[in-house]
Amino acid sequence: MYLKIHHTPREGDIVAVCDQELINTTLEWNGLSVPISESFYGTTRATEEEVCAAMRSAMCINLMGRRAFACARKLDLVDANGCLLIGDVPHAQIFRI
Repeated sequence: MYLKIHHTPREGDIVAVCDQELINTTLEWNGLSVPISESFYGTTRATEEEVCAAMRSAMCINLMGRRAFACARKLDLVDANGCLLIGDVPHAQIFRI
């Protein structure tokens, strides 16, 4: 997976995670184009443990892909139906208030 942590001064960390095979692709679905870019998801490969650690403290999490979504499920941050399928690729956004 690829992991990037966007640090914000007031809102807390935004963690972006995507499955490795999705980086630098564009998903097409129902006339919608969703780019999955290094500028948002980063260029740093991360293990499941590193991804889970980043998710634990994040105020906002943006996930793209089956493995990324499975990490959030493992931490009970989202339930099985808590994603939008873009084609067959799960996408979820998690916010802590």
